[in-house]
Amino acid sequence: MIGYLRGKILEKTSEQIILDVGGVGYILSLPTSALFKLPAKGEEVSLFTYLYVREDTMQLFGFISQADKELFEKLLSVTKIGPKVALALLSAFSVNSLKKAILLEDVDLLAAIPGIGKKTAQRLVLELKEKLALPELEIVSVDSSGEKDFKALYTQVREALLNLGYSPLEAKSALDGYQANDKTSAEEMLKFALKNLASS
Repeated sequence: MIGYLRGKILEKTSEQIILDVGGVGYILSLPTSALFKLPAKGEEVSLFTYLYVREDTMQLFGFISQADKELFEKLLSVTKIGPKVALALLSAFSVNSLKKAILLEDVDLLAAIPGIGKKTAQRLVLELKEKLALPELEIVSVDSSGEKDFKALYTQVREALLNLGYSPLEAKSALDGYQANDKTSAEEMLKFALKNLASS
């Protein structure tokens, strides 16, 4: 199993790179977000890798962080989720954003990604919600009811943004980074989101 590679970038496209490792060229598929972060051709880069093997195919995937790779593997464990769909999800979301969408059971947001239907989004939530380690995304403010309050507020504000004409992805991006507390209100969250949208 190939778990890590370091070498020079020989070629780079919108979906793949060829990495020269000691004179051997490895073709790696990467999330779009990772491709944007890579250095230019001829520069050296280190990537965590996952070798996908099936009877009729063998494909190597590259990731900037171990967290990206681990989430990719978890996505592949979901029924009927293949590498193409898993890569699309990691191209559209950061690791924490995708975990948060699953934690909040945001099926509409997940389903907005090309190749992800509503049934697939529901399956993602159902099969991964209990498997993901989410201590950094804990949204309980005071007690267990705090999580329900925040989820309701989040949904309410996201719906308000959708009604204003923003897309699900724009609404999600606008709310990213919001720090909930026991005084959190829908109005405060909406102001935060609109400020983010105005500055983007």
